[in-house]
Amino acid sequence: MTTRAPYLNSRLQGYTTTIFAEMSALAVATKSINLGQGFPDTDGPAEIRQWAVDALLAGHNQYPPGKGIPELRNAVADHQRHFYGLEYDPEDEVLVTAGATEAVAATLLALCEVGDDVVMFEPFYDSYAACTAMAGANRRVVPLRRPGWSFDPADLEAAITPRTRLVMVNTPHNPTGKVFTREELELIARTCIEHDLLAVTDEVYEHLVYEGEHVPLASIPGMRERTVTISSAGKTFSFTGWKIGWACAPAPLIAAVRTVKQFLTYVSGTPFQYAVASALDAGERYVSNVADSLRSRRDLLCEGLGAIGFDAIRPSGAYFVTTDVRPLGYEDGVDFCMMLPERCGVVAIPSSVFYDDPEAGRPLVRWTFCKRREVLEEALGRLQVLAR
Repeated sequence: MTTRAPYLNSRLQGYTTTIFAEMSALAVATKSINLGQGFPDTDGPAEIRQWAVDALLAGHNQYPPGKGIPELRNAVADHQRHFYGLEYDPEDEVLVTAGATEAVAATLLALCEVGDDVVMFEPFYDSYAACTAMAGANRRVVPLRRPGWSFDPADLEAAITPRTRLVMVNTPHNPTGKVFTREELELIARTCIEHDLLAVTDEVYEHLVYEGEHVPLASIPGMRERTVTISSAGKTFSFTGWKIGWACAPAPLIAAVRTVKQFLTYVSGTPFQYAVASALDAGERYVSNVADSLRSRRDLLCEGLGAIGFDAIRPSGAYFVTTDVRPLGYEDGVDFCMMLPERCGVVAIPSSVFYDDPEAGRPLVRWTFCKRREVLEEALGRLQVLAR
């Protein structure tokens, strides 16, 4: 009997998340401050937590509907209308998923055939490469260039082939913190329309924008009917462990994604779905201040790293700051990050794991600022030993 396991293993080789697990384990072993993985060190609003408890105690503990509870699907549709003027039918154009990661996986598995090409911007969040590989598709990358993380339109056009199925867009962007401009998104939209491509957008940091504005690709004329928009509650409300995400798209696309999703997790987190529905129903009540709080911590980390001697690239959104370590005399981000816990008691992530060509991101390191100010200040104090 034969299986696809050797094939899948070969395609996934090099696209595991072991570096994150390794660095987090190293943080524990060395009692280091973990500025590597992007999760907050404080919970979100107490009222939202209480809503989850209330739902649990009210008996919402069994399987929810496969596409998500109606309350949450309605809340997601209302959210898209309120913030972006996008209309989705909660009955067949909204799907609740186990976080955005599952939504990405189910979407790529549903929409790609073996041998298709998927265009994505590099550096890219690691799950995009892994999920593309699981679908049997091939990725073609468009480089984002420092310091502004812009891309050359010619590079985007060159990435398109006769086998291209879709373009993957992440804004605000992990790991760089880039917020794609409306002009850039209009260019991507024209490319998709001209080549009759689908688009998949990861917008989990949509409410964490410090400069500029978040523009959903689906809001660009001609794109709603060809875009799967993905987001989640984890980053917006600081409950990353709840794993409640969603996808919005025209009914035929959602039906395809749902067909795959039902054989992944099937469903997830019933009481958390009720809590997130209530949080989204609150409109701007819980999202209006989150960016202001993170902006000040971004500035603290950027200025502190810059004072030590790092070349820090200030992000416009998301959780992360990218630094070039060469001004401090280091050439390799992996070696730097492996040295850092023992020498300084701090953990970061080498950016090369987000590149097809590790040399492209070799001197770069990603740090997260979604931690308490006192934690960031302590980390910066420990890093002072690196100052030149």
